[in-house]
Amino acid sequence: MQEVNEIKLETQDAVTIMDIKGDVTAFSEPFLNEAYQNANSQGASKILLKFDSNAYINSGGIAVLIQVLAQTQKNDQMIGITGISEHFKKIFHMVGITKFARIHDSVDTAVSTMNS
Repeated sequence: MQEVNEIKLETQDAVTIMDIKGDVTAFSEPFLNEAYQNANSQGASKILLKFDSNAYINSGGIAVLIQVLAQTQKNDQMIGITGISEHFKKIFHMVGITKFARIHDSVDTAVSTMNS
């Protein structure tokens, strides 16, 4: 399991992409919060969380993601997710993440959908 996260902010059309490298665990909290705050301070209204396809996400990571989702709801931002495996799609659905963030099959699909 990786203990280092690198999150790059990219913009595609009106969507800010948080490109998340590494596993997502409780250790990821400062990295995700800093990236979200940077996106928010840049005026992002549409945010896409892009995960590595082989990223591991544990319960601590899910808790951190839920915190970020709560902030996006509070700030009236649209949020999407891409790059996760079928396994994590099922888990995100089970824990209710999909009530707040739509899961997309690709960055292009996400950007197109979020901009329409």
